[in-house]
Amino acid sequence: MRIDIITVLPEMLDGFVNTSILARAQKKGLVEIHVHNLRDYTTDKHRRVDDYPFGGFAGMVMQCQPIDACISQLKSERDYDEIIFTSPDGEQFDQPMANELSLKKNIIILCGHYKGIDYRIREHLITKEISVGDYVLTGGELPAAIISDALVRLVPGVLSDEQSALSDSFQDNLLAAPVYTRPADYKGWKVPDILLSGHDAKIKEWELQQSMERTKRLRPDLLK
Repeated sequence: MRIDIITVLPEMLDGFVNTSILARAQKKGLVEIHVHNLRDYTTDKHRRVDDYPFGGFAGMVMQCQPIDACISQLKSERDYDEIIFTSPDGEQFDQPMANELSLKKNIIILCGHYKGIDYRIREHLITKEISVGDYVLTGGELPAAIISDALVRLVPGVLSDEQSALSDSFQDNLLAAPVYTRPADYKGWKVPDILLSGHDAKIKEWELQQSMERTKRLRPDLLK
């Protein structure tokens, strides 16, 4: 998998994409993540990538030219399965979407900034718009990081235990069951006896019951 992230603030992403799971995935050759500074593609001598919106609206808007130039350059080098724009009015990001996108080969993520991007980019170049929640952030860098992290950990071989990702919350529309580790008794706080029994079938039954109970209590909307 290759992920190209287009941003006006590459320094926000450089540390993130070169740390932890994402760094190991790249070192293994399983994933490529490239961060592109949008200012490198503008024809403006001051490296500006934004301008005032027509109609007298408040704020500044990212221009067509640098975005088009960057995406066009990338598309000339390879085919892309999706060109994603991070936007608060996009489709809500969730685990099923992460599962689907993790199967793609090449993805571009365009980080919004300022008041947004010229709508013509959304009409002619963007193939998918994604929101990470019903709130507004300063820019799309954090959503791009979230999306990248969620996808990369699903790529086969990235996690040392691939079954771990399959048992995460939301994979089956249920929250994950509680997990415990040693010691079995800490300050009188004890691990449930069933988990110490070694009885796999009963442990699986307990795990499902706990998932159902936690989902019903904390996220009943998922059960619908």
